[in-house]
Amino acid sequence: MQANPMRPSSPAVLALLPRNGRMNIGAHQGSGFSESTRVAPNLRRGRGALTNRGGRYEHEARESVDDGWGGLEALEALRTEVTIERPKSIIARNDSPDLSFDRSINPYRGCEHGCVYCFARPTHAYMGLSPGLDFETRLFVKDGAPALLERELAARGYAPKTIAIGTNTDPYQPLERRHRVMRSVLEVLERANHPVGIVTKSHLVTRDIDILARMARRGLVKVALSVTTLDRKLARLMEPRAASPERRLDAIRQLSEAGIPASVMVAPIIPAVNDAEIEAILTRAHAMGAREAGYVMLRLPLEVRDLFGEWLLEHFPDKHNHVMSLVRAMRDGKAYDAAFGKRMTGSGPYAWMIGRRFETASARIGFNQTRLKLRTDLFTAPERQGAQLALF
Repeated sequence: MQANPMRPSSPAVLALLPRNGRMNIGAHQGSGFSESTRVAPNLRRGRGALTNRGGRYEHEARESVDDGWGGLEALEALRTEVTIERPKSIIARNDSPDLSFDRSINPYRGCEHGCVYCFARPTHAYMGLSPGLDFETRLFVKDGAPALLERELAARGYAPKTIAIGTNTDPYQPLERRHRVMRSVLEVLERANHPVGIVTKSHLVTRDIDILARMARRGLVKVALSVTTLDRKLARLMEPRAASPERRLDAIRQLSEAGIPASVMVAPIIPAVNDAEIEAILTRAHAMGAREAGYVMLRLPLEVRDLFGEWLLEHFPDKHNHVMSLVRAMRDGKAYDAAFGKRMTGSGPYAWMIGRRFETASARIGFNQTRLKLRTDLFTAPERQGAQLALF
């Protein structure tokens, strides 16, 4: 795929700069963010990122500049573009000591929810695309995922462990309504009696209660809903196309009533933005039936740092310096520290305080009294294609 110029294309002039160059025209003092890189609000309505700056592997940065002929005003609004991808494998492996799983599935690349803080945004740079607006408007569907999964589960020597889905991009993003990759994957896992853990922000997960309830009766599934805030306005700014907070809580209720173990993730916790809501989110989620809870501190790897900084300046300019100061205080003076043991929770006094608040509230409300361990002993490998019939 070709390197991505700034979208949308325009008859206006495109200024080419070195990748490390910055234009500070109209920028907030000390921020390094250029007003000229921003896509007009009417063109990115319903999107999280403000810009479409190139990924870290591009040699040039492209910025739209009005040439005086009104070219920028004539641009069309950004639309979601979908590409069918045909991967060679579907189960991704990891050996991170920070994660409770060693394998995962991502049915899609990119995510239309548009969460501005999403730590998965930098993965779009591998496709020659922008982690900004491209990440939420240029999406990839993994065609043939169910067949690939059956083949990999049937491989000789495969040992079942819980597969995590939704740890990178949301498997129940709006694209799933039409392409149904996630449901097809669940059908394969159900037939194989394979355990799965799901994380989502979408109410669409309730569509699959029929499958999930059957798997839950065999101890094969748990579902976590990520609830970042209870404030609808803040949620719309941070996560423009994700389900509203009330819809996420309702999904927890429906899952719990169907006998499906549901938990809540307060994630990410953003200093001075949503950190005051920890106890309120836990209280509401417990009332809806969630019995396990977790949290993750804000992570700003690679391009996410600038994308999030632009968002702060746009919507909370008075908080920008304070928020980033607290972020750096949790990351040894940096915007992000990828060290194992620190990247999920941070370190230092502020991170310690958040951890104690979360633990205290969880214990008081009644969370995490037991931890459900999914079963692996029921696994039945799919029949390998081309395998000879057993002789009697």
